[in-house]
Amino acid sequence: MKKLLFLFTLTTSFFSFSQENPEVYVFDIAPAYEGLELLNMQNVSNNEGYDNQPSFISNETLVFAGNNQGQTDISEYSLASKLQKWINQKTEGGEYSPQKFPSSNSIAAVRLDKDGLQRLYNYNLKTGKSSEIIENLQVAYFAFYNDKKILSTVLDDDKMDLVLIDLNSKNTDTLFYNAGRSLQKVPNTNSMSYSLVNEEDNLDLYLLDMDSNESFFVTELPIGIQDYVWINDTQILVGSGSRLYIYDTLGEPEWTGVASLEEYGIKNITRMAISPDGKKLAVVAEPK
Repeated sequence: MKKLLFLFTLTTSFFSFSQENPEVYVFDIAPAYEGLELLNMQNVSNNEGYDNQPSFISNETLVFAGNNQGQTDISEYSLASKLQKWINQKTEGGEYSPQKFPSSNSIAAVRLDKDGLQRLYNYNLKTGKSSEIIENLQVAYFAFYNDKKILSTVLDDDKMDLVLIDLNSKNTDTLFYNAGRSLQKVPNTNSMSYSLVNEEDNLDLYLLDMDSNESFFVTELPIGIQDYVWINDTQILVGSGSRLYIYDTLGEPEWTGVASLEEYGIKNITRMAISPDGKKLAVVAEPK
């Protein structure tokens, strides 16, 4: 396997990141002869401080964790109207990793309280009121498979466990230990993806069949990279510096450079999200 030596430091702590002033950018994307074409960049956060963890709730609307006068709240941004609003009623903590429930008009997010307690909460999109989703579980990151099942990473001292949550029964099943932070639903499949720290302290990427609970190794993420996104059911996208790389599960087992965002004046790409129709890409990065 060809490995690209990317110069980042791997860490599994919850809110540690190398970016000083991350912003959330959105691009139109389309296949191109030599990779991906990215057009019409918008800075949808345009804000000092921590703006991160984007997720599309529709093709034209996304939510992210945004700096709201020193507190991290759930920001909603409409690409069509270019209007921004805050979702949640103010709490004593900060709200992180917001994502829409697949089939309801609510947002789930991780609340980090001032005393260090982390819990997964449900936020009503209309009222902003919140309620705890599952008790006594220190959720760090999560992703929906459907309205009933959530794949999550749960804090275990200075590491994280991969935990499957059943929202109907409120049961939890610890699947693996020492997991990475990026969890994804693979488009148009019955699979979720996750990563585990390997013997070299890098991250191996796996698929979890949600019907059989069987796992399958996919590839090792480039050295130091924690975040990835599926742009379709076979292609995985990661960012390093100002460049984007794709791994095609049906092609050669290597990461291939497909786009540079240097011309847009951004650097240090980390988290990403894809719109439901696959035509827009949200990128967390820093302005140069």
